Amino acid sequence: MSVEDVIARTMGLPPTARSLCSDLRRLGVEPCMTLLVHCSLSALGWVVGGAHAVVLALEDALGPDGTLVMPAHNYGFYSPRVWKNQPVPKEWFQVIEDELPPFDPDLTPTTQMGAVAECFRRQKGTLRSAHPILSVAARGPNAEAITAPESLTDTHGEGSPMARLYELGAWVLLLGVRHDRNTSLHLAERRAKYRPKQYVKRRFLVEQDGEREWLEYVDVHGDSSDFEKLGGEFAAETGLVKTGKVGYADAMLFPQREIVDFGVFWMERHRR
Repeated sequence: MSVEDVIARTMGLPPTARSLCSDLRRLGVEPCMTLLVHCSLSALGWVVGGAHAVVLALEDALGPDGTLVMPAHNYGFYSPRVWKNQPVPKEWFQVIEDELPPFDPDLTPTTQMGAVAECFRRQKGTLRSAHPILSVAARGPNAEAITAPESLTDTHGEGSPMARLYELGAWVLLLGVRHDRNTSLHLAERRAKYRPKQYVKRRFLVEQDGEREWLEYVDVHGDSSDFEKLGGEFAAETGLVKTGKVGYADAMLFPQREIVDFGVFWMERHRR
């Protein structure tokens, strides 16, 4: 969405860090929460201060005892042989695999996560987990536990930050995005027992003991095509989803543990 489009859809006064914080508290965000946020900046309207102001609003709503978490994924460390968003010529594959710099939590930017997640990732004091593809960024009392060393091959499973958020009783906030961006449902996907469960071969670059290595393994093929239906039924059947406006964005706030448990049950009934 262009800047002009965002301005045009901001019908009244533009949101500010202060007004967004008030909206978040009205929605149900409380101090001391551990909160996983998926956000579209453009959906909020033209924000005074942009992504910077959104991060400040979230941190203010959570207070010093809350923990803010956002995805910090970077898909560029998969083998170029499977890249979809930048399908480079086949003749480039080998030089990319030979010369690609290893993941650096401080230096490597996020991809496809949005301006707010990238702004938060770069904030001084924010921690980032070490998975080269599926890292998360976190800040607050639970940040170290969430970003501690994780499994490289159990992506979104029991060895991942998603499982740690589950253990901590975290909440999920969707700001201007839908359940197809709800990463927590991939944890439900790992836990659910249904047939046929699809698997895919993964290959990505890691650095271990100072040596570059292309790690290969078999992983569950994540499928978010039914997440929106699942999320709608979760809201209807449990009444646990708080909805409202944050800025000009539609927002949803709900407990992560409950939607993961519901997701396991739902997938075992519907994915056949």
